[in-house]
Amino acid sequence: MSDRQHSSNSAVVEDDDVMQFLDDPETAREIPPTARPWRVLIVDDDTDVHKATELAMQGLMVEGQPLTFLHARSAQEAERLLSREQDIAVVLLDVVMESDDAGLQLVRYIRDELQLQAVRIVLRTGQPGYAPEIETIQAYDINDYKTKSELTRTRLYTVLTAAIRSYRQIRALEASREGMEMIVEASAELGRLRGMQGFAEGVITLLSALLGTLPDGLVCLQSENDPSGEARVIAAAGQYSALVTRPLRHVPVPRVRELLSRCFTLADHFNDDGCVLMYFGLPNGRAMVVLLEVPRPLGELDLAMMRAFSANIAAGFENVVLYNQLSDQAYNDPLLQLPNRTRFIEVLEQNLKSPDGITLALIDLDDFADINDAFGHRFGDLVLQAVTLRMAEQLGHNTAMARISSNAFGLLGPEEVVNGDRIAELFNDPFTVSGERLQLSATTGLVRLAESRALGSELLLDAQIALKRAKAINRGASQYFRAEMGIDARERFKLLKGLRASFEERRLFVVYQPQVALATQQVIGAEALLRWRTSDGQFVPPDQFIPLAEQSGLIVPIGEFVLRTACFQIAQLRRNGFHDFRIAVNISLAQFRHPGFIDSIRRALTDAEIPGAALELEITESMAMEEISTVLRVLAEIRSTGATVAIDDFGTGFSSLSQLRRLDVERLKIDRAFVHEAQSSAAGATIAQLVVNLGCSLGMRVVAEGIETEEQRQHLLALGCHEGQGWLFARPMPADQLEDWLRNRPNTSAA
Repeated sequence: MSDRQHSSNSAVVEDDDVMQFLDDPETAREIPPTARPWRVLIVDDDTDVHKATELAMQGLMVEGQPLTFLHARSAQEAERLLSREQDIAVVLLDVVMESDDAGLQLVRYIRDELQLQAVRIVLRTGQPGYAPEIETIQAYDINDYKTKSELTRTRLYTVLTAAIRSYRQIRALEASREGMEMIVEASAELGRLRGMQGFAEGVITLLSALLGTLPDGLVCLQSENDPSGEARVIAAAGQYSALVTRPLRHVPVPRVRELLSRCFTLADHFNDDGCVLMYFGLPNGRAMVVLLEVPRPLGELDLAMMRAFSANIAAGFENVVLYNQLSDQAYNDPLLQLPNRTRFIEVLEQNLKSPDGITLALIDLDDFADINDAFGHRFGDLVLQAVTLRMAEQLGHNTAMARISSNAFGLLGPEEVVNGDRIAELFNDPFTVSGERLQLSATTGLVRLAESRALGSELLLDAQIALKRAKAINRGASQYFRAEMGIDARERFKLLKGLRASFEERRLFVVYQPQVALATQQVIGAEALLRWRTSDGQFVPPDQFIPLAEQSGLIVPIGEFVLRTACFQIAQLRRNGFHDFRIAVNISLAQFRHPGFIDSIRRALTDAEIPGAALELEITESMAMEEISTVLRVLAEIRSTGATVAIDDFGTGFSSLSQLRRLDVERLKIDRAFVHEAQSSAAGATIAQLVVNLGCSLGMRVVAEGIETEEQRQHLLALGCHEGQGWLFARPMPADQLEDWLRNRPNTSAA
């Protein structure tokens, strides 16, 4: 049965009400042209009901805003309309339409499917009692339930007013919750532009909710990257939505520009003809202004609420700005205003999606530390800025630049721009810095992205490997990365990692190669040599792992381990009767320069309870030719411990005779290469003879390494060499074998 049957019974009453309403000049008001209407949906299968309802409410205002009506003749039509229309405040719903419960099913659809909780629903029926009033209101979220005969003009206006007020309150609560959620979310992100925008949008929404109005305003922030401090719109809602990202001077509405500028100038909140403006001072002299349209006068309660809001939200704005600054520092170099290593790696990752024709360059300024030492760090900063400017001018088009380390730049771009020749051209002309003309050079490592399988930071590592190769060739050179370079570098890294682990797990050990007097072949001592056996029992040659240990700094703790092991081995030998036995230990340049080196010698001698004379320290010829004052000081401190000093690998360097004379060391060791050539080549024999003569003239003992045959021993003895070591006498051996070997030597004396 349709409600249309009931509507005919009440037509006369409703028509009278409508006529009376139209004739009443006090109820109809002129609608302001800018007032936003409340949207009311009429759902009824009776066309007359639509016309009568709209006519009865014509010209009426609710809460200062007019009414506008939408129409649906069935529940299905209403579902389609509700799914696409927004901001419907009230639904006037007929209960019985295409089915007896069509209206109630539509209520379920609105609440459960569309999740529209704010829209108010007023049920109208022409059949009183068809749906029990109490049960219906309890079962469904509806605002009112009336028979059509009850809804005269005045009662319908009252029902709509109550429903619209309820709708507004619910929307205000929803807006408040949404605003708080946006602020919490933006505060959690903090930083990135979308975080600032989200925070600002949340402020507009929350402030609108607090003032009981729909979001309609904008937030303007002074630009941190613009020296002029010009403000820019970072968030907007309602009629201002199109202004986002615009500079203040480009905002097309003169009144809005004037109000925002005035607020920035006054640095305070104020109201102006329906606009609320709030000022927030931020760190570094920056500021932010919120403009909100409020189409009603503000009372004392509103103003108090705004003051509280301002106090609470200012700290949030400051935190967002501060985090943005920290984020900027995390991704940008403040001196050169370039992306830093972290940001550059992200750029590399992006370019790997289309790597063809793209080249990465790692550009290292040569001898930059010397510039800092000579002119100071401030001058060095100016040099970096001058280099950056020239790079930007000559290579900046379609390239990405970054500062990778103190004096290294990353460059990424097309191969025709980013290549060794173009980069070298940058440094052809001198740089003028603070009136000084400097001729700089740079070494470059390059990687063609299409030829590499590396990702992000691995690409930079490949460029670093190529750069290192280029430096080994010639400073100022450039080198492209090749796959075999990466294999070598990664193998060295793997080896170094294994060396660290083996040192910690005590898989490094010391062996001893005896040293003898060449004339009598009496054992006078031994040289301590480091060995490395991996976990699978394989030996790694010293010439592979010693350079790695020196480059990494691991040689200092390893060297101290060898020193202490040798000292305790001397103590063991002395306890077993070998009192005149001396052990020589090789010292690296890193150890020699280390401030704790002399103390480590004294500790080792004291802990082992042996005299210093039982220990000899071997330094290389290149170490001996370091800064003479430093070398003499360290050698004097070594002698103060009682230990002696030998110069190892003599003849391989370029020693100054006058400097060598000043060193006053006990022994010179002839490198094994000259020992092998002493009999086979005239040059080898000449060098060996020169070393022996030089050592003897300076009062030093001369020791030959690598003696493998009796002929070599005899030849060296004839040259005047005093001592020797090599396979002819014994191979390097562990400590326990050394003692057995010493006991079995007929010309070894044990006291």
